[in-house]
Amino acid sequence: MIEVKNLYKSFNDHPVLKDINLKLEKGTIFGLIGINGAGKSTFLRLIMGILKPDYGEIKIDKYSILEDNDLKKSIFYLSDQPPFSNQMTFRNLADLYKVFYPFEEDIYKSILNIFSLNENINLSQISKGMKRQGYIALAFASGAKYLLLDEVFDGLDPSARLKFKKLMISSEHQDKIIIVTSHSLRELEDICDSFGMIDEGYFKRYGNLDFELNKLVKYQIILKDTLPIEIVDQNNEPIYINQDGRILTIVIDVNHQLDQYINKEVYHVADELPISFEEYFMINQKGANS
Repeated sequence: MIEVKNLYKSFNDHPVLKDINLKLEKGTIFGLIGINGAGKSTFLRLIMGILKPDYGEIKIDKYSILEDNDLKKSIFYLSDQPPFSNQMTFRNLADLYKVFYPFEEDIYKSILNIFSLNENINLSQISKGMKRQGYIALAFASGAKYLLLDEVFDGLDPSARLKFKKLMISSEHQDKIIIVTSHSLRELEDICDSFGMIDEGYFKRYGNLDFELNKLVKYQIILKDTLPIEIVDQNNEPIYINQDGRILTIVIDVNHQLDQYINKEVYHVADELPISFEEYFMINQKGANS
């Protein structure tokens, strides 16, 4: 279990994370999202113990990573820019990780095989995406129960992304807690069961992904003309609205009715559409309404 309580972190008196609280149980794939600079990587480094919080605490299986160095063997942090020399090979890295982790050679070889990677090639001779694939193999083979994967889809081609997603949700890894950051929210939607959205240092949204997406309903409406639409009740704004000529897109609370916002007389047809995770993220950012 990972438990974060009242976590604060700042740099040079600039607050990055403010009063962050989180509790993750075994078997969770948690998507950590936010714009660049929101504090996602900082949060992962705090969990790993690379950084110390200003206030608050992080407990891994009820113990502090800052007080128990043995806990680090149960956590693997894959940075968005791993710091190893390009002259190394994946074999070199695997031998290095064996010193620190209960490394599982069979899993390492199996995942390299999934990605068709040669463990003896210099990292300088392969693409960013291939490097990422090899680091994924090292992460899952480390034997760590907690995987912190920063921008893990970066550089992966569509085929590699699909293979990785299948790996993430496979039953043999259901005893882990995996925290993933990615700019590819479509990929996170496929694998994550819960998420946290960091905005201005806080968790602006946090919870079960399906539950949160099902709170909203989106309509795409064909209007009778191109005149700017007027909301029925000016004191009751929709969550999101955008008009492009005769096409109106509107997102409302699932417990509300469309006619609370739009008069039926101004449109021909209204189609109800699902909300994607990416749309959910954009809607919840400042200035989503237009």
